[in-house]
Amino acid sequence: MNALSPLLSRERPEAARAWLKRLGETAVSAVHPDTLLPDRLPDPPAGRTLVVGAGKAAAAMAAALERAWQARHPEAPLSGLVVTRYGHGPQGQGAECRHIEVLEASHPMPDDLSEKAARRMLEAVEDLGEDDLVIALISGGGSALMTLPAPGIPLAKKQAINKALLRSGAPIREINTVRRHLSAIKGGRLAAAAHPARVLTWLISDVPGDEASLIASGPTLPDASTPAEALAILKRYDIEISDAVRHQLEANTEAPRPADPGFARDESEILARACDALAAARESAEDEGVEVRLLGDDLEGEARELGRAQGRMALSAQDGLTRPLVILSGGETSVTVRGDGRGGRNVEYLLGLFSTLQGAEGIHALAIDTDGIDGSEDNAGAIFDPGCWARMQALGLDPDAYLSRNDAYTFFEALDDLIVTGPTRTNVNDFRAILVLPRSS
Repeated sequence: MNALSPLLSRERPEAARAWLKRLGETAVSAVHPDTLLPDRLPDPPAGRTLVVGAGKAAAAMAAALERAWQARHPEAPLSGLVVTRYGHGPQGQGAECRHIEVLEASHPMPDDLSEKAARRMLEAVEDLGEDDLVIALISGGGSALMTLPAPGIPLAKKQAINKALLRSGAPIREINTVRRHLSAIKGGRLAAAAHPARVLTWLISDVPGDEASLIASGPTLPDASTPAEALAILKRYDIEISDAVRHQLEANTEAPRPADPGFARDESEILARACDALAAARESAEDEGVEVRLLGDDLEGEARELGRAQGRMALSAQDGLTRPLVILSGGETSVTVRGDGRGGRNVEYLLGLFSTLQGAEGIHALAIDTDGIDGSEDNAGAIFDPGCWARMQALGLDPDAYLSRNDAYTFFEALDDLIVTGPTRTNVNDFRAILVLPRSS
């Protein structure tokens, strides 16, 4: 218990804040590509080894793969290209790639460079033979970063649908189902273009449930969903579509199916999941004598409502508590955008939690996106302690008013409680931690 003495003193909230930040750093470090790739290298094939990839972790995965490959197979050539989000490349990290080209494009809205990257990847795999090997490095964010609309659908139409889906509150499973069926590269189409080469896919999962074909909309994995499902999702959220989009979905042009014999030699492995980040945080907390309550790694739903529910849980958990408790959860919530404010799902979750707790004594909380970017802002998330309620009142802020316009970023910015880490170059989605201290006797 000696290590916890600062946490047990209510007069030192800064110690609890520092502890929560360290816990978040522990979680993120556990799922970084540098810790995942070196021991998994395949033997070089008789032919070429080509690397392709997309996602927020793609550059770091490529750098880790290249270093390990050169150490183990110094005589075997390696080449390829991956695409990541602007600013998420390996520059300045001591991990620059020499043989794998790193491209950058826009996220969460695709841009023309997203389309160019996708075209270049398809071209790169077109002429491969059965003696060649493709290593695909796939992580969350790849859906936007590698965007190639199906024939007849302009990029602007795909962008409009993507924007509408992101604002609708739809879960990522439904969003990626639509993306796959409006794409010329997702839903296994990249792998189909590479066949008869063997395709080995390594993934870092950012989707609740860790279904591999959903990660970055599964460019190298066959698709079990149908165009009719995608059309039904668009109707459910009342999203307007063009005649070209409707024709694409009603024509029932399916992506490669799981039974497609072309995938017989392919392999895939998820290297890191949200549960791995949570397990590292849990072990660290328990080593310090903190009780841990793990709510799951796949929580979804409206961000603010999850925050409110977990706030009520934290208040209830404080009854009879004799030692510090941390409540951990992961997953990917959603935000139904009704206002014109700033903020991603983690700060919206945290503001719902903050509004429910109303400065309750002894309860602190942190919520971050493990990629370092919450939504489209510059912060990873935010943090608060019980004293923030009084500071909020002194500033004349109304948390519910900020929630009504989806402006949680501005709220926590005013309190100077945003967490800014910069890109972490990994991505297993959200990490949330609520530290509950025993009530004063």
